Amino acid sequence: MILKSAALYFLWRLGSAPAHETSKLYQHLQWRGLVKVRLKWVKNRGLDHIIDRETDLKAACLLKEAIKRTSTGYITARSLSDWQKHLGLTVPGLRFIRRYPTLFHEFPHSRYASLPCFRLTDTALALDAQEQSIHEAQEADTVERLSRVLMMFKSKAIPFKSLLPLKWDLGLPDNFATTIVPKYPDHFRIVKSQNGLSCLNLVQWRDEYAVSALQKSNETEELSDTYRQFKKGKTALAFPMSFPRGYGAQNKVKAWMEDFQKLPYFSPYEDSSQIDPNSDLMEKRVVGVLHELLSLTIHKKTQRNYLRCLRQELNLPHKFTRIFTRYPGIFYLSLKCKTTTVSIKEGYQRGKLVNPHPLAQIRDKYYHVMRSGVLYRGKGVNLIQEKEGLVNGEVGGIEEPDSEEEGVETSDECFEEDVSEVEVESENESEEE
Repeated sequence: MILKSAALYFLWRLGSAPAHETSKLYQHLQWRGLVKVRLKWVKNRGLDHIIDRETDLKAACLLKEAIKRTSTGYITARSLSDWQKHLGLTVPGLRFIRRYPTLFHEFPHSRYASLPCFRLTDTALALDAQEQSIHEAQEADTVERLSRVLMMFKSKAIPFKSLLPLKWDLGLPDNFATTIVPKYPDHFRIVKSQNGLSCLNLVQWRDEYAVSALQKSNETEELSDTYRQFKKGKTALAFPMSFPRGYGAQNKVKAWMEDFQKLPYFSPYEDSSQIDPNSDLMEKRVVGVLHELLSLTIHKKTQRNYLRCLRQELNLPHKFTRIFTRYPGIFYLSLKCKTTTVSIKEGYQRGKLVNPHPLAQIRDKYYHVMRSGVLYRGKGVNLIQEKEGLVNGEVGGIEEPDSEEEGVETSDECFEEDVSEVEVESENESEEE
């Protein structure tokens, strides 16, 4: 049934489906035959450690940009109290910034000696110069990534208030609205929505961008035969999966995943308005959209709340976040740092990004410098390593905590506990949030 419907689906997309078969395709779009399998959430200590580490890294980078934007070149301890929630910190801002003397230099205010102030160190300025060079070198990649995000939306536009939280995750320069957007008028323009919000609008659709990360990964040489069959409409693209220990051996889970992978792959750049929101095809389409959006991020992850702001534009169901726990072989949902972060598991192997972006590499240098500041803080700032050694040397002089980072590889070894019980619900049973 699934294979036959898949063939009809591809014929319909090519515009060559027989008229008498169109109704059958519509019935398939309304059909929901996948068995509902409820899988227990399993903690991944390795990915949790990465998220914990990069929460501080992101906060430090945002503080760096805030200091750069000031006319004085520094911020006061008084203004830091307003930044804690914005930075996603679980500790007071003053305590956080004092942890990293290699990035932020503390000095007394010129008029109020008891008021601490902070400016960027020479090391931070040197790293920032490298980061700006990367932004310039990767500008074409940034334009493509931002265009692809807009191409996934129904209106091909996004309010800046929804885009700005994703700025760091998407690797956009801090001032992209005044640098990149005006520089590429054939790609973007700033418009006012009906409710008065400033929005970034896509000017022109580009077919060369409308290829998902899953499609690109299947274009490789070893999978070329499979992809050729997919282009001919004879097969469906399968998502890479890596289940927690104990899930993979479950027969019901295997049968469920086989049926899911056989469903037609619906590109996140295609119009989905004709798909029944309650069908299996829509569920796989939602998985594809979330997979693609996370693939466009630098660190292959983002906060769940950021995605909720995009739900309507991405044509996602109200309770789309259930997908993250329903498909633990594709996604991981982390509860670290008093927030909820979602990531695609295939993006990491043994605690590192599989294909790190140059921005991810410079951010690793930032983290290395931050760690150096923590280690040498108690011995006096004069004992901190020389700037050239921190900035231009290889990252790796600071040992990571021995927590289970090696377990982050996309295999069953990366999970904290075995899972042996899988509940199977009937179609009529209601799902819990």
